Amino acid sequence: MIARWSQGPADDNMPEAMLTETLTRVRVHPWWSARARLANAVLQAHGVTPPASVLDVGCGWGVNLAALERAGYRASGLDISRQILELLDQPGRRLIEADLNQPPPAGHELYAGALLLDVIEHLDDDRGTLQRIAPLLQPGGTLVVSVPALPELFSEFDHIQGHRRRYVPETLRAAFAGTGLSVRNIFWWGGWMVPVLRRMRQKSSDKNQAAPKTYADYLRLPPWPAPLLMRAMYAWEHGRALKGSLRTGTSLFAVAVREK
Repeated sequence: MIARWSQGPADDNMPEAMLTETLTRVRVHPWWSARARLANAVLQAHGVTPPASVLDVGCGWGVNLAALERAGYRASGLDISRQILELLDQPGRRLIEADLNQPPPAGHELYAGALLLDVIEHLDDDRGTLQRIAPLLQPGGTLVVSVPALPELFSEFDHIQGHRRRYVPETLRAAFAGTGLSVRNIFWWGGWMVPVLRRMRQKSSDKNQAAPKTYADYLRLPPWPAPLLMRAMYAWEHGRALKGSLRTGTSLFAVAVREK
């Protein structure tokens, strides 16, 4: 069942066709599964444990939502794209259609935790979005945010996805100012991927080499055993990211708590 809070132009954030056409590839891609495991670990490390209520904001392909459900959370998924929500819909699953540029309706449920993974970089007003998400949390509730990092890595890959920006720790922290959310921690993830993205950016800026034309081109995995090695690298980084021992990365995570 899909509840409707509000409607908006989904293509302004990320083309709906891109979401629906890449669903199968994303669900088997090591990056998405590794990010979902890390996000769940962050929730539990900050006291949000199953069967707590958790909202996956910008649930997209449903990878994080499914991981929350498997872990035993009472999970709900929210997205602006009606098309992707209809593909995710199944008996017993809680889904919400909503535009993050609009405030939530009165009388909405309050959640113990929320995920906002790789969402705010798609929106013009990241701070306003965080301000509107804060009331969805219970007082003292935890929000886990991830964003693409390092502005110098901005490339055609970001343009295709509809990214407005990439972040550094200072700009991510600044996005929380005045939102009713207090940042508890910011840490890097994906350090081993930094040189890979640097090479991708170089290729996309090389006029003598045609860049991939679609998002699906970028999601194409290299031949085996490369996917296995990717999973191994993300598993190796998992604990180091949680401890905050990485010094760089292709992503940043922030953990914030709703002020009481």
